[in-house]
Amino acid sequence: MNQQRSFRDAREVGDGLASSLRRISGRQTRSELRSDVPEGWIRCSELLETPSNFDEWRGLLGDWLLREHSAAPASTTASWVMTWYLHVPAYVGALLWHHERRVPSLKPSSLAFRLADDRPHPDGMAQLDDGFHCLPTDPGSARPEATVVRDERALAAVLRARYLAHAARFVQVYAPVSRLGRRTLWAAATDALENSLWWAGRQGGTPEAEGAGVADAALVLDERYAPLTSASTLRLVEGADGHREWTRRRESCCFSYLLPSSDECDGCPRTCSR
Repeated sequence: MNQQRSFRDAREVGDGLASSLRRISGRQTRSELRSDVPEGWIRCSELLETPSNFDEWRGLLGDWLLREHSAAPASTTASWVMTWYLHVPAYVGALLWHHERRVPSLKPSSLAFRLADDRPHPDGMAQLDDGFHCLPTDPGSARPEATVVRDERALAAVLRARYLAHAARFVQVYAPVSRLGRRTLWAAATDALENSLWWAGRQGGTPEAEGAGVADAALVLDERYAPLTSASTLRLVEGADGHREWTRRRESCCFSYLLPSSDECDGCPRTCSR
């Protein structure tokens, strides 16, 4: 039903990828979404081509952590920037997949983001390429920039492959400048993709909407696709009050426990059995 409504809306306001981004923007609250690059935004390709720019980003984060926590451990700044960067291709891809059943180009040259003025995390994202993969029933399937695939499983494979290609480039560039191991980096890439698919559903505000996000994660991550570190780990658990809710096993550590008066997060892989 949601898919049918999305396609109907597309016929009313245009069926290109820019129209998809405008529709999706009103269905989520995490980031501004655009199809252009305003002044001051950062292209992913430019960041990856000049790895020293990551040092500048970590410096901004370190300044913020010093103001907020009086400490800025190197492992913490490296991990937070890692997580924030991977969130950009994961979140853009997950939103377009969940709401529109479209997969955009997730190449570094096709994505840009803006850092917030307070805490230096991405609070705006831009998808710059008009091309997309879609299903045969998509109202934009006849457009020259559209590539049609046979079914949802094939479309999920496109999303997975495009995200993996971007993540692989990031791992190649970031590992030497961050001194984080490749297992840690790929664990974070796994977390970013599954979390984004889950969040896209949770933002609907109902158990049914969250369940749709869980189903998306189960389809895209139906098994472990190396070098990702796991298949989807989303599962229902029952709390002490008897209420059942979705949770997942985290693959990566954010190193926030290194900050003063901080402990490991719930579900930290450092303290939870695998």
